[in-house]
Amino acid sequence: MRGAQTMRAIACATAVMAGAAGCTGTTIDGAAEPTRRNIDEIIVFNVCRDPGLSDQILLDAGLDPTTKMVITDPPEGVSTFRVCNWGPVDGRYGPTNYRVSVFSTSHTLQELRKKETVILLRETTVNGRRGQVSKERNDPESCYVSFDAEQGMFQVRVGWLSEYESKDGNLCEIAAQHAARLEPHLPR
Repeated sequence: MRGAQTMRAIACATAVMAGAAGCTGTTIDGAAEPTRRNIDEIIVFNVCRDPGLSDQILLDAGLDPTTKMVITDPPEGVSTFRVCNWGPVDGRYGPTNYRVSVFSTSHTLQELRKKETVILLRETTVNGRRGQVSKERNDPESCYVSFDAEQGMFQVRVGWLSEYESKDGNLCEIAAQHAARLEPHLPR
C-alpha cells in the first residue's frame, strides 16, 4: 500500500508540474489519474478593473493609467483571457513609442510552449516565478514575458506603436522590466 501511495504522490506532483489542477482519488495499477484543468471554469484575475492594477501600481511600473485600452474584459464570469494595455509614462526603460499589454489567462506556460506560432527565446524567472520569453511568428514587432500563476499564467507583451517611429531598444528587456515591476501585484 505504501508503494501505491508513493506512486500516487509522484504522479500528482508530475501532473501539477505539467499544469494539471490536481489528482483524482482513483488509481489505475497503483498510479493516480491526473485531472484536467477546465479553463471554462476558471475566473482569471481582472487586470483591467478593481481590484486589478491600480493607478499607483501602473505609475510605479512606468505606465500611464490615462492611456488604458481594454482589449478583452467580459463584464463578469469566466473568461480565458482578460487583457488591457497602457503606454509608458516616461522614458525610464528606453523609448516611449510602445504599448504594454498585460494578459491574465487560464492558459499555462506548458500550453504556450506547444503553440506552433510561438518562438521560445529563453526560459526565465520573474521575481522567482517560472517563466519564458517568447515572440509570435506573426508579430515580430513585440516580445512576451510570461510567468506562472495558479490560474494559468500572466503575460506582459511589449510592442512598438508604429513602424515609422524609432525602434531603439530591446523589446524583450523592456517587457522583462515591466513584468518584474507588475509581478508582485498579480496573484500567485
